[in-house]
Amino acid sequence: MALGKLQKVLISDSLDPCCREILEAGGLRVQEKPGLSKEELLREIRDCDGLIVRSATKVTADVLEAAERLRVVGRAGTGVDNVDVEAATRKGVLVMNTPTGNSLSAAELTCGMILCLARQIPQAAASMKEGKWDRKKFMGMELNGKTLGVLGLGRIGREVATRMQAFGMKTIGYDPVITPEVSATFGVEQLPLEQIWPRCDFITVHTPLLPSTTGLLNDSTFAKCRRGVQVVNCARGGIVDEGALLRALRSGQCGGAALDVFTQEPPKDRDLVNHPNVISCPHLGASTREAQSRCGKEIAQQIVDMATGKGLAGIVNGQALSKAFAPQTKPWITLGRALGTLLRTVGKQARGNVQVCTLGPALREAGSYLVPAVAAGVLAGGLQRELTLVNALLLAQEAGLKVTATHSDVVPEPEGSGGWLEVSLQGTPYRAVGTVQGSTPLLRDINGATFKQPAPLAGAILIYCAKASEGSTLPTLAGLLAKAKIQLQSYHSSSTVAGEQWSIVALSGPVADLSELQPRVTEFFQLLF
Repeated sequence: MALGKLQKVLISDSLDPCCREILEAGGLRVQEKPGLSKEELLREIRDCDGLIVRSATKVTADVLEAAERLRVVGRAGTGVDNVDVEAATRKGVLVMNTPTGNSLSAAELTCGMILCLARQIPQAAASMKEGKWDRKKFMGMELNGKTLGVLGLGRIGREVATRMQAFGMKTIGYDPVITPEVSATFGVEQLPLEQIWPRCDFITVHTPLLPSTTGLLNDSTFAKCRRGVQVVNCARGGIVDEGALLRALRSGQCGGAALDVFTQEPPKDRDLVNHPNVISCPHLGASTREAQSRCGKEIAQQIVDMATGKGLAGIVNGQALSKAFAPQTKPWITLGRALGTLLRTVGKQARGNVQVCTLGPALREAGSYLVPAVAAGVLAGGLQRELTLVNALLLAQEAGLKVTATHSDVVPEPEGSGGWLEVSLQGTPYRAVGTVQGSTPLLRDINGATFKQPAPLAGAILIYCAKASEGSTLPTLAGLLAKAKIQLQSYHSSSTVAGEQWSIVALSGPVADLSELQPRVTEFFQLLF
């Protein structure tokens, strides 16, 4: 995947002008066309390398399929539910977001919603505009001493919690990822959901929309809540079951709700919006000048950094790529792919279980990018699509290939302190071991035969196995190369195993006809790295 080859970027939603300015300053051509219809987007995206969206543009599988050159989709914001991430991954398209850009704005809106619910500020303001002075109707409550349940304790959830603590609220919460020890540092006591429902005066949700969070608040959970509970959703429509919420409002089980998001936007069913105890906004969580400027600036800079090879940030899929730009990891990724290709060629199959073993302290964290690199090498040549670190593992799974990783800090030989990479096809004798010297990937071992000097895996190479007693192989090869006007650049031979010896020959180019060599070897193949 040529990550640096980004030339043209389409901005299909309204963004702060700084986004375009940063992209153009980074040497990219920018086409800014917000409000495109689906048909117009399908036409415009065909020759674009990058696409930047907010939440209006739906990046569906057919949009991705139409985008022949697309390398990256940038979401100026946090949620990516308007992007088909699986389809993007399958195509090898990187998806990135700006997870911190709108956190403060969304948190502040949530806090404002809680205050509005407590004091009925929007209803009172609307009453005043109608010429009324109805003090008794809008009796509110203090927040001091009330319990706020925060479901989802990521960036936004914790910002809400710390701000509402300033009003004297007790904050409890739940998050399947954040540990209770961490949440305690920002004043949130974590409890199981079953203990949260009956204890809360207010509940606010800050989770992504996933199968596990869809309908998190439903008829069953509302029934377990304290009567009159107040609910806030400034996260994603669908986390709160809208039908269940309406029923709870009508029965009084829910005393009020503040909604910035809906399952369908804009909502066609107006029953919730029109309920007197509901405060609603048209998805304004990120709608501040500061958030829009931050998100536009961050996504533009992330794409410029990607285009210039500086680095990657905000990756949603293909986390392995985050380390692919580091100078010290690039040759290891090249080695992983080369060993995968070598294993497939020697083993004559791209199915089964491939074991990737990293050896040495320097490679302790390398499995995240070496496993997809090896998978891409094993699959290369067998699929009619581009293989990248983004899509390699998904396509491997679909092709019936399982790639697993192990690590050991122990390197067999002292000179291998930089690390070794070993790949093997489980249940077979096929194995390849390599290392990196400087920026050059080297092969140390193939099927148990160790090379006296590690052989470079670069350019055009010929690999063959012959009987150790066969003395005519090299002279025959020399004659073939002379006829083909191909230069022999280096030659490496292995130790003898079961009377056979492997040889690797670096060539100035591939040889069209090696038929004269075939009678003198047990197997041979050419590879181009």
